[in-house]
Amino acid sequence: MSHVRKAALPLLVVALGAALAACSRNEQAADAATTPVAAPEATPAAEPAGDNVHAFQIGTLQAAALRDGGMSVPNDNNVFGVGLTPDEVAGVLAAAGLETDQLHLSVQPLLVRDGERVYLFDTGAGGNMGDSAGKLGAALQAAGVEPAQVTDVFISHAHGDHVGGLVDAAGALAFPNAAIHISQPEWEDLQAQASGEGAAMAGLVAAITPKVSTFAPDAELVAGRVQSLPTPGHTPGHVAFRISAGEGETLLYVGDQVHHPVISVQRPQWTIRFDRDPAAGAAQRARTLEAAADSGERLYSVHFPFPGLGRIERGSDGQLAWVAE
Repeated sequence: MSHVRKAALPLLVVALGAALAACSRNEQAADAATTPVAAPEATPAAEPAGDNVHAFQIGTLQAAALRDGGMSVPNDNNVFGVGLTPDEVAGVLAAAGLETDQLHLSVQPLLVRDGERVYLFDTGAGGNMGDSAGKLGAALQAAGVEPAQVTDVFISHAHGDHVGGLVDAAGALAFPNAAIHISQPEWEDLQAQASGEGAAMAGLVAAITPKVSTFAPDAELVAGRVQSLPTPGHTPGHVAFRISAGEGETLLYVGDQVHHPVISVQRPQWTIRFDRDPAAGAAQRARTLEAAADSGERLYSVHFPFPGLGRIERGSDGQLAWVAE
């Protein structure tokens, strides 16, 4: 069975607790559905576009992984393997040839071009993780896209390393012409939490509200192109997105159902601290991974080593493994 490919990017060490706590927000009802504003056609990225961009195809659709940054967390069972011992986690990491004292995670939103429409799936951390992330703007520029050209932003869930990039340093909309698509339960939860989270999150919610378009977690968002799939557990309204290019060509954007290419895949039942409902999160993680192994569908994981593209394979012993492209 193929083994996990190690990440090439240098990840800065940050406190994941602070990053995700600054992120954990969800929202209340807002019917502010917006029609995407027609935007100038994005310029295709020159290849190669540098270390911050990985261009690829989804069938006939142009796509790119955009490096926002990364984080490292210690193997102390406060985040991964909650309730276990560091030795138990280290044993799984060592067997995969990885270092055992810390776990590295990337942050990489996804860009997809669909004719005159330009889709962005999640927006990175913005200012929520200091210098270790918030580099989406530079990556987007390297991919040949200006912020005003983005027509649709699809949010998997409302943690700060996924919604932080919706606004700029001044609190203004980072993508002024884009509809912001977020599931109704996630929006309701974010608004409710924002009322007690202080000025920063309240400001983000106020800024994005006119652009928010809510949807049922199992909705077709763009006919024949983007389908949301309910995957609650990490947050109440967490969704995955299936991007289709016709003739069976798809990519499943899994969001935060999984975080680490070894621990999440080989031990999906282990608890991660920031799953709001740990039992539901573990059950959903296992379902998604088993289905991916059965189907062979191509996956995009926002936190796996850059660029986060690959598939789940099942070995002869039944063990699942992430096989990166």
